[in-house]
Amino acid sequence: MLKVRLQSFLLGSEYADSEYLAKSQEVALDMTQESLQLKRSFAARMLWLMVFLLLLPQSACKTETVKCPAIDPFPIPHEWYQPGGLLIGGMTSQIIYTSDELLFREHPSQKLFEISDWVIKFYQHALALAYTINEINKNPNILTNVTLGFHILDSYSNPGMTYRGTLDLLFKSHRFVANYKCDTQKNLMAVIGGLGFDTSFLMTESLGLYKIPQLTYGSFALEDKEMAQFQSFYRMVPNEAHQYSGIVHLLRHFRWTWVGLFAADDDSGEKFLQTLEALFSQHGICSAFTLRLPAQAHWDDLDGIMDIFSIIHIFFKDYGTNVCIINGESLTLAWLRACITLQNPGNVEMPSFVKVWIMTTQIDFLATGIQRNWGFQLFQGAISFTIHTKELPEFEKFIQSIKPGWNKGDGFLKDFWAQAFDCSFPDDMTVHDSGMCSGDERIDSLPRQLFEMGMTGHSYSIYNAVYAVAHALHAIYSTRSKHRAMVGSRRLDLEDIQPWQLHLILKSISFNNSAAETMSFNGKKEMGGGFEIMNMIIFPNTSFQRVKVGRMEDLNALQGNGFTLNEDIIVWHRGFNQVRPVSVCNEHCHPGQQKKKKEGGKFCCYDCVQCPEGKISKQNDMVDCFKCPEDQYPNNYRDGCIPKSRNFLSYEEPLGISLASVALAFSLITALVLGTFIKHKDTPIVKANNRGLTYTLLVSLLLCFLSSLLFLGQPGKVTCLLRQPTFGTIFSVAVSCVLAKTITVVLVFLATKPGSRLMKWVGKGLGQAIVLSCSLIQASICIGWLGTSPPFPDLDMHSVAGEIIVQCNEGSVAMFYCVLGYMGFLAIISFIVAFLARKLPDSFNEAKFITFSILAFCSVWLSFVPTYLSSRGKQMVAVEIFSILASSAGLLGCIFSPKYYIIVFRPELNSRDQLIRTKN
Repeated sequence: MLKVRLQSFLLGSEYADSEYLAKSQEVALDMTQESLQLKRSFAARMLWLMVFLLLLPQSACKTETVKCPAIDPFPIPHEWYQPGGLLIGGMTSQIIYTSDELLFREHPSQKLFEISDWVIKFYQHALALAYTINEINKNPNILTNVTLGFHILDSYSNPGMTYRGTLDLLFKSHRFVANYKCDTQKNLMAVIGGLGFDTSFLMTESLGLYKIPQLTYGSFALEDKEMAQFQSFYRMVPNEAHQYSGIVHLLRHFRWTWVGLFAADDDSGEKFLQTLEALFSQHGICSAFTLRLPAQAHWDDLDGIMDIFSIIHIFFKDYGTNVCIINGESLTLAWLRACITLQNPGNVEMPSFVKVWIMTTQIDFLATGIQRNWGFQLFQGAISFTIHTKELPEFEKFIQSIKPGWNKGDGFLKDFWAQAFDCSFPDDMTVHDSGMCSGDERIDSLPRQLFEMGMTGHSYSIYNAVYAVAHALHAIYSTRSKHRAMVGSRRLDLEDIQPWQLHLILKSISFNNSAAETMSFNGKKEMGGGFEIMNMIIFPNTSFQRVKVGRMEDLNALQGNGFTLNEDIIVWHRGFNQVRPVSVCNEHCHPGQQKKKKEGGKFCCYDCVQCPEGKISKQNDMVDCFKCPEDQYPNNYRDGCIPKSRNFLSYEEPLGISLASVALAFSLITALVLGTFIKHKDTPIVKANNRGLTYTLLVSLLLCFLSSLLFLGQPGKVTCLLRQPTFGTIFSVAVSCVLAKTITVVLVFLATKPGSRLMKWVGKGLGQAIVLSCSLIQASICIGWLGTSPPFPDLDMHSVAGEIIVQCNEGSVAMFYCVLGYMGFLAIISFIVAFLARKLPDSFNEAKFITFSILAFCSVWLSFVPTYLSSRGKQMVAVEIFSILASSAGLLGCIFSPKYYIIVFRPELNSRDQLIRTKN
């Protein structure tokens, strides 16, 4: 039927603008196909329509005329109708009815409407629609040749009544009703509504069939695939999904990671929880608990109300969260408030209920029925996301002018007045406590929880929705009128415009409203503008004030900079003493600690353990501790780093002074012995012990003592390069001298035997050859070491905590131990030879002294290796210096002390006779 009518309109107008007509035909075809898809998708729900169609007035239609019944057997109790050439429908949600269960055994009647409860402040939604249409009708620049009218009904927050109201808008206001025509002077162009998620979608199922634009003024999340199904669906507020991003921004700003969630027990609440939980997991936030609140209040079930309160109390007490997020429809907060108040009628403030409440846009501070005298102190300091609005002074004047009887078509005003001022009219069956209504009551005297004089965000959305429809109608009229003026055709009548034709214009509409704001839809047919962030300040007289503290721009991602918040002006609940609340699963892990996940708990709950050895943490709640830079080390609390001190064996410290003093002392002693031996060079004891080797040995020992000084002080490039090769070469010379003296003694005694041929080997040349050859081998090893991997200065950052060891890196450890090994080899050969020569005559035999000296030498260096490897830093250097001094002192003392004693203290023994005398 709709398709036939559209085609007759398109083909029957010979004056139609060809370009616009082509676009309209395309839109009509697309929408007709989409209509078939909707019929299939919502076949089950359309059974409701069939039920209500059966309830509609029966029409006795004849071939010539159609009669429409004058009396509706099932009239809707509240509606506001203002006639006009073009109509805009409205669906509010300001009344709630409690009724008996429908059993379908009798005709529906007024028994459906026995007890009503008014959301008094939502009457402003109807006033906003009426005010806007009247303002447009007075504007000579918009729709000059037609008057807009309106038809406002209420959903009663009931699915059945929502369907019925939508059908009344269609069948009582639209020109097409099945196969007959009624009220031809009415022409419905668009419908503004509804407020909630369920109401809006119940309306969409009916309005979508007739392609009538539906502009909702409530905020709720909607997925793209759902939007694709509803081509007639427009939203006057940003998608609620952007608001969820704002909530996450807010939680991250205050570092609240442990929050409670309250949501309505319906599809909208389920979508809210799923979306928010996904965002929470991405940003390190956990929900302490989730509580589903009934979408519809059942005040007769007091036990159920008490059970919910008990659950809330247990959640608050056991989970310890200080932040709660509440999402739902307009009455969700009122229902939660009732649960708490009925359990705590004395309104005694319980510490466990001191919370920061974060509320979404659909939640409002409102009072219905007996709640009008209840306070809101529980929600002091709440943070609320609200729809953007602008102050319109003329709108407030319009509200102040409203009195009983001011508009005969307003079917809401009488009950609103009685509920708002708690009074009765003479024909009321219900008598209120405050007596009769005088009509002189002032709306601006009502508290804000009952009625707000300033335009709310929802009313501002309605205001812009009406203007969007008006500008779309004006754009169609202007475009087609210009074409008709050019071709000289007849005048265009605005009543000929069909509702579906508005879609082509609405999608791309952009206009400036009277508040000087530019309004337009985005690609998803959503009006932009973002959300305001309000701080709720509750006064002792139960009044409240909203203070704007921030804003969340209309962004699709959390990474943008569209979130702004002025924390300094936020007023918290007095239980927090105006200190920023903390809401975490457990206390923060302090610097010096790291988080450790609790087994079986949520990731926001953790234990705090001290950082491992060598690591620190400088901030609260660090997941992992980290190491300090190489030149720093952790302090005792492991919450900071301290610069490491440079460690090397210096001349200034006691150990360095002691070792240097010992080295110099032994050097002086060696020089003294050498001087004494030179002075008494012609004495028998000096001549008998090979003066050349003796002098060489003493000089090498002197240099050994002095070489130890290369190990003291801060290592440099030169000292590192010289000290180990110098020490190795000099010590090899000393040991080679000992070896040469031992071999010489043995050969001398062996050569004195009759028939011995060794006499030719005895002489100065043998000792010099031994010393030179053995020393050259060690020198070759050192030269190879310096040529391949020379030692160099190095910093050891890790061996000793808190210190940087300034040391010489030996370059090649293998070469270092080759040097030591070669010295050990020479020492062992010397020991063996000396040991074998120990039984020779004492007068000419140094073998015993050499044996003891080499034994001392080997003992020192054998103990040096493990001690050296187990030492670090300056201790390692001290071990090597001590080994050099001890082994050199052993050679000096064991070999030269007996001779020095004879030369200095027993010169009478220093004679040839004494040397050749043998023991008896």
